[in-house]
Amino acid sequence: MQQAHDFLEEAATLAGLLEKQPEQVFDKVTLFKSWTINDVIGHLYMFDVAALKTLESARAFETFFAPIKASLREGKSLLETQFPYLGDIRGRALFDTWLANTEVLGQAYALADPKQRVSWAGPEMSALSSITARQMETWAHGHEVFDALGEQRKEGDSIKNICHLGVSTFAWTFLNRRMDIPEPIPYVELTAPSGQIWTWNEPKSYASIRGSAVEFAQVVTQVRSFDDTMLQAIGLSAQAWMSMAQCFAGKPERPPQKGSRYRV
Repeated sequence: MQQAHDFLEEAATLAGLLEKQPEQVFDKVTLFKSWTINDVIGHLYMFDVAALKTLESARAFETFFAPIKASLREGKSLLETQFPYLGDIRGRALFDTWLANTEVLGQAYALADPKQRVSWAGPEMSALSSITARQMETWAHGHEVFDALGEQRKEGDSIKNICHLGVSTFAWTFLNRRMDIPEPIPYVELTAPSGQIWTWNEPKSYASIRGSAVEFAQVVTQVRSFDDTMLQAIGLSAQAWMSMAQCFAGKPERPPQKGSRYRV
């Protein structure tokens, strides 16, 4: 699957930012829920392992995820669920462990059947969707690391996978909030980093979203407020979507407020 190689490229981009940083950088606090960079890498690592387990078998995933699920039911935050799993590993050692595991994960999915059904915290999905979600999460959480260190990301057209995931979860955004799905489904027209034009859905729709593919990906992954972008949302369904877009699984999350997420 090309998406597996796109995931590996995304992991390498984040690793390239951190590999020569001093040990203390991992304690730096980001603009995402006051998570540290250490928290971010730990989160990515734990769910990368989960993605490997689910490719192995549904039972392997359920066994791995059971303690996480139990902690969430006890009212612990998603961040708190990773502390027992990670133990004392942190900083450079955690970074090295995460990076080595990304290679194992990427190669496993590169050889997998894209249509294989795999379990997850929410509904089951295809292996193709699973590794795309890992690219998306690595890209999204990588944003807070780049932001915290004041660095600008270099984007490529592999971001199309994240945009596609964003478009595909239009209905999920509303169903996850127990809301009716508004009509019509917006037409989406985005400009890729390369300058190509990508489109989704019916162009005759009277609801539409147009603009930068990078900014669209930022909004659907909730790393930027829609109001901090130049995206154009025309029509009530498009505007409602952009006000709460969420392309990832889990409970409904509130998008960042205007001006609250930025590059330092």
